[in-house]
Amino acid sequence: MRLLPILIFVVTYLGVAAGRVPWLTLDRTGIALLGAIAMVASGALPLDFALGAIDHGTILLLFALMIVSAQLRLGGFYTRVALHSAALLHRPRLFLLISMLVSAVLSAVLANDIVCLAFAPVIAVSVVRAGFNPVPFLLGLALASNIGSAATLIGNPQNMLIGQVGRLAFGPFLAWCLPPTLASLGIAFALLCGLYRGRLTQRGSWVEANDDCRLQPFNRWQSTKGIAGTAVLIGLFFTGIPRELSALAVAGLLLCSRHMKSRQILGLVDWHLITLFCALFIVIEGVSLQGLPEWIVAKLAAGGISLDDLPVLVGIATVLSNLVSNVPAVMLLVRFLDPTMPVQWYALAVASTFAGNLILIGSIANLIVVEQARHCGIEIGFGEHARVGVPATLASLLVLWGWIEWVG
Repeated sequence: MRLLPILIFVVTYLGVAAGRVPWLTLDRTGIALLGAIAMVASGALPLDFALGAIDHGTILLLFALMIVSAQLRLGGFYTRVALHSAALLHRPRLFLLISMLVSAVLSAVLANDIVCLAFAPVIAVSVVRAGFNPVPFLLGLALASNIGSAATLIGNPQNMLIGQVGRLAFGPFLAWCLPPTLASLGIAFALLCGLYRGRLTQRGSWVEANDDCRLQPFNRWQSTKGIAGTAVLIGLFFTGIPRELSALAVAGLLLCSRHMKSRQILGLVDWHLITLFCALFIVIEGVSLQGLPEWIVAKLAAGGISLDDLPVLVGIATVLSNLVSNVPAVMLLVRFLDPTMPVQWYALAVASTFAGNLILIGSIANLIVVEQARHCGIEIGFGEHARVGVPATLASLLVLWGWIEWVG
């Protein structure tokens, strides 16, 4: 094995895990991109190999679904749904339940990051104006969006990757992943009610918070257009048409508009996430040519730790997802899964998604909720999130383990 590609891989993943480089303003995407550039520029990975390493189907699917989500966001659909849910604020527990259910369902059929981005300011403003404690409601949004996104192949980026690489069918994936998702959602709701018993409506300094957050106005036609496109897309996912082609076709139709400029929609595409995906594909390909991942897995197997053992796979996925984030973790692990054993792919998808609730930096959705809350004058710290996130994640993983044992 050559040392240079391995060194580039290790430095890149350490940087991705840390999320920054001292004295520089690089974020995870920038670090991964530098790693990919280093792989090619150093000659460790020829350019044609690097371009071939990118799973174009996954990238195209991710891009197309971002356009669909952007259509609904610009149409004010998310804001309208959240405001309708806020009408239940006179019954705080019911509002918490409904808001979690709605965010979970929408996260399952659309990108969970976009759902959090659109819902967080509406929930923050509504709850603050009612004089209630906004923290449990915002934490409920983060927990539910992560949990709900585990149910489908399009709920989050790592599931899209797993679905594309594993060539998984939409229906069987949903059937297997939905029960542990629903059970975990119920547990998260119960935990929030228990941990914040008597404090859901507690008044405090947050009632003075700035609630001047910008909310996207509702446009009936644009929202209807986005909903129709989403419905058609989900229907196509149950056919034999490649998912990326179905998504691109629907995205192309949504771009055809007399009022909404293409620049507006494309401006909401998360190009940073797409760049992160492409860069990580290249970095992992560079080190894979040296056989390092296979060597590590072989050593683990010799020590009695096999990825074929589903509880072991769940445990490793959980740890890696919180060390380097779930997308890089999944990219490393999918190459060792058996294409003839779809349950391995299902378990990895659910475990890596549930793991995102463990700590604040475990998922982008968590960070989006916290950042949007801060814009509205509400602070949610690492410890406050962990107080709910840790037990919710452990309980969710126990549910997943029980489900694996039950279905065999």
